[in-house]
Amino acid sequence: MALKATIYKVNLNIANMDQHQYQDYQLTMALHPSETIERLMVRLLAFARYATEDLQFTQDLFETSEPALWEKDLTGQMMQWIEVGCPDEDKVKKASPRCQQVAVVSYGGAVDEWFKKSPKLKTLSNVTVWKIAESSTQAAAELCQRTMQLQLNIMDGEWDLIADQGQAHIEWTQLK
Repeated sequence: MALKATIYKVNLNIANMDQHQYQDYQLTMALHPSETIERLMVRLLAFARYATEDLQFTQDLFETSEPALWEKDLTGQMMQWIEVGCPDEDKVKKASPRCQQVAVVSYGGAVDEWFKKSPKLKTLSNVTVWKIAESSTQAAAELCQRTMQLQLNIMDGEWDLIADQGQAHIEWTQLK
């Protein structure tokens, strides 16, 4: 019998003072049995970076042709394609002409080596690559609960994720 995904409910309030955007999101996320809490929280942070009403989590661990998140317009045209981790550069290159914006939100100790070995990513004009500091992903993972009430404050480029049990300072580095 296969293990089932664990469901997480997230009430995410984003207060982005840099862009004067304030929004609440009621999210349901599934944690695949082979996925870590850290990756789940990185998917949540990726959602927060690119948040729109139409941005959706996909079945990326089940469907290798899908990213972690995507946004489609009313006609089904891809607007955003967002990968999490250190994906195969050919998958990102294939997604690039199919949508307006492609993003990779990477994390972990192997990011710098992966990026160095992915020269095709550097040639794609609509691809952005971000790295989240390991200390940030670990601190975010410590905030994880099955039901989360999270406040994300963004001011002067500084990200602070706040929950009842503590907070995590999220450090982003743009690699491309």
